[in-house]
Amino acid sequence: MSDGRRLNCPQLTARERAQIRKHQRRAARAPKGSARKAAEYAKVCKLKTREANRRKDWCEKTSGMLARDYDLIRFEKLNIKNMTASARGTVDRPGNRVRQKAGLNKAILAQGWGLLRQRTEHKAPGRVQDIPAPYTSLRCSACGWIDKNSRKSQAEFVCTVCGFTCNADTNAATNVAAGQDGESRPGPSARAGGTTLPNQRSSVRELQPTQVGISLS
Repeated sequence: MSDGRRLNCPQLTARERAQIRKHQRRAARAPKGSARKAAEYAKVCKLKTREANRRKDWCEKTSGMLARDYDLIRFEKLNIKNMTASARGTVDRPGNRVRQKAGLNKAILAQGWGLLRQRTEHKAPGRVQDIPAPYTSLRCSACGWIDKNSRKSQAEFVCTVCGFTCNADTNAATNVAAGQDGESRPGPSARAGGTTLPNQRSSVRELQPTQVGISLS
């Protein structure tokens, strides 16, 4: 979020994931069409259903908090369908790093981004906006300068103009919250919603929501 907090969608525990793998191995060894195979797959299904229920419950609680504590809610507009497309390719043109991409797709879908956006719109009709994704992670939320070199790593953002430093995701979230339009032309003026001087933090801040029993860190 733009205030620096992270909302964590609950996942299966390490023990539960180990149980899934155990039951899948047992099912693979069981005779085809046997009751044992069906029983092992049923146990796998039960654990995966538990994960889905946790995700849905978290999305309900989080969307309710957002709708209750904010007058305007902005999401980065992401094409989740394209982001989670398979990298397998075709017989003539096989894909690269297919297993790694499959793991990334699974991690993205496990976060429930689409469901959270949908349920927030249901609970806060007319108060949810989608902000174009281009340049939100490359734009400095303090001075508005756009430079790919400012993104030092996946987690670190250091503006090459004003020296503003923060977590890269927090910087992007601040730009989204300020309503960036995705303009590609860089400039030194503050485009994160204010008249911030190059050596100062942006004065644009959202109200602080209260914690309502969901996992925050």
